[in-house]
Amino acid sequence: MSGIDLAPARPYPPLRFVDRTNPATRLAAAMVLTTPLLVTVDWVSAAIALGIELVLFAAAGVTFGVLLRRTWPILLAAPIAGVSMLLYGRPSGTVYWEFWLARVTDGSIELAIAVTVRVLAIGLPAALLFLRVDPTDLADGLAQVWRLPARFVLGALAATRLVGLFVEDWRAMSLSRRARGIGDHGALRRAATMAFALLVLAIRRGSKLATAMEARGFGADVARTWARPSRVGMRDALLMAIAAAIAAVAIAGSIWVGAFHPVWA
Repeated sequence: MSGIDLAPARPYPPLRFVDRTNPATRLAAAMVLTTPLLVTVDWVSAAIALGIELVLFAAAGVTFGVLLRRTWPILLAAPIAGVSMLLYGRPSGTVYWEFWLARVTDGSIELAIAVTVRVLAIGLPAALLFLRVDPTDLADGLAQVWRLPARFVLGALAATRLVGLFVEDWRAMSLSRRARGIGDHGALRRAATMAFALLVLAIRRGSKLATAMEARGFGADVARTWARPSRVGMRDALLMAIAAAIAAVAIAGSIWVGAFHPVWA
């Protein structure tokens, strides 16, 4: 059993100002911030947005360690996307290197930089704004503030709650297999068999949960009441204004320096 980490995951620290806003507002702010960045592929707008985001996240209390732990998939995906654009992006200008379908040119280098920075500018806020969001609070906001259908919201909430159970089930199956001496060899085969077992368990648990929710009236078409009210206030309006301002400054800066390049052009 040596080498197995049984320590609980460290909780993320509270974020100043962000934690006091409605989770539904954070979702809307992420959409307002990232959607304008999708209409252009230049690196200037993405760099401006990313720089402002990093300053604001540092002011909110996001440390370098939290940034790495929370966003490492994005930090890994950004250079991978950039390399693919570097080798296979639209060629233009001077050709520096060429091999079969891969070609490195002035245009592909600029596109690689733009894609790398853009992935970071879009992905980091989406991950960090939901650093400490309770799924129940988010569901309350979606149903009461956004007026989404209660059946959809409650179903999504139940599915979100089961994600943590899947992680615990995988961990328990791994420990039980190692305790029986069949979990130390054949990593690919072990992962495949455990994934199939987890799929079967998920289907059974989902069926039982759906039956239980129907029996308790969660699928009724009548208007529902909510135990905890979800409200928005001045902090939420300020967060939306900040998100819109970042997007506007980024696009305006790109247009001002002449780097704005819409995706349809």
